[in-house]
Amino acid sequence: MDGNGHGDGRSLKERALEELKAYWVITLYLWLFLGSFTVYRRLILDETGVAYLHYGIALVEAMIIAKVVLIGRIFGFTRRFDRLPLIVPVIYKSLLFALLVLAFGVLEKTVDGLFHREGILSGLQKVAEVGRYEIGARTLMLTVALVPFCAFSELGRVLGMSRLISLFFGKREAAAGGPP
Repeated sequence: MDGNGHGDGRSLKERALEELKAYWVITLYLWLFLGSFTVYRRLILDETGVAYLHYGIALVEAMIIAKVVLIGRIFGFTRRFDRLPLIVPVIYKSLLFALLVLAFGVLEKTVDGLFHREGILSGLQKVAEVGRYEIGARTLMLTVALVPFCAFSELGRVLGMSRLISLFFGKREAAAGGPP
């Protein structure tokens, strides 16, 4: 079935392979973006004498966020504005995915509190300890990071992903009479 609940002629194995590829592409993109902020944070904190060595966290966060994005696609949360000009679904999806990641983060901390027999409030307290400014900054950063990703995805949806990939990564003929 495709995202609209209709059969698309592909086998389960083909669809699973496509989802796995999408997962790793999303993970790589987010890891590069989040990793650059990790390096930035380390350099800023290093100036104040604070050690910061959380490089692996960017990869783990990228993997989790990529899964949240795929879950959002599967459940169809993303198709609400698909018929409007591309800027609308791009901004909508960027905000939606960032908010889904925020919600999953709160849920994760809550479940972690229950799992360690500390209670729901303990998990929510861990979220509060991060601070609203840090949470707001992370949400803003993730929203901005998702704009180019969602723009690329939307262009792929409209033009066809293979055509879009070919435009970006394939050889193109030089225009007649134009520069080489």
